Amino acid sequence: MRRTLVAGNWKMHGNSRSVEQLLGELKPSVAASAAEVAVIPPYLYLSQAMSLLADSDIAVGAQNVCKYRGEGAYTGEISAGMLKEFGCRYVLVGHSERRALFGETDECVAEKLAVALEQGLQPILCVGESLEQRSAGETLRVVGRQLQAVLQGVNQPLDDMVVAYEPVWAIGTGETASPEQAQDVHAFIRQELATFDRGLSAKIRILYGGSVKAANAEELFAQPDIDGGLVGGASLDASEFAAICKVVN
Repeated sequence: MRRTLVAGNWKMHGNSRSVEQLLGELKPSVAASAAEVAVIPPYLYLSQAMSLLADSDIAVGAQNVCKYRGEGAYTGEISAGMLKEFGCRYVLVGHSERRALFGETDECVAEKLAVALEQGLQPILCVGESLEQRSAGETLRVVGRQLQAVLQGVNQPLDDMVVAYEPVWAIGTGETASPEQAQDVHAFIRQELATFDRGLSAKIRILYGGSVKAANAEELFAQPDIDGGLVGGASLDASEFAAICKVVN
């Protein structure tokens, strides 16, 4: 049985005061949730989040990881080993903003995912199509290509990987894929995983990541191949994020 995961990606938001307030409100609100809950703050607030969540079950993740192994002359980068030592459980790889704004290729994403797994982190692989690609009927081709880059390019067990389908056209726009649209793509991802390894397909959690809110979470999470959400803006509001987590109950 795959346990539902609700992960909040804060992106480049927050300050010390807002982090303290947000997590202080969030901890008691999600304590009774049946879902696994994680927050993914900017690097600078990882330490503060770890400290504030030390007495809770809320996991902490990082938004990015260096593709290079070990230490070295990689100014501005953070290694997978550093994140693991720090206490991170999850790390995002291949987020659409990293692909679009920072030029990360499918090959780069596969390299990052590999080093994360090597260090015992659980990478959340983000895949998804733009509005232009969806309009051209290329959704499954694009998502399949992004997924296959990892399935064929990472030579180690993928059991700890999480996949997040994030239609780019629904991120931060207020638009959301209908539950049926989201399920269709999730089912395709599950089938691609099954073709690669049937046992893996049954284990891996696939999250939906396009403007998840309390108002639509219940219907989305009820779909057979949707195992939770990668939540963006709504994760910055403690009451809204807690309401999403409580839907699982």
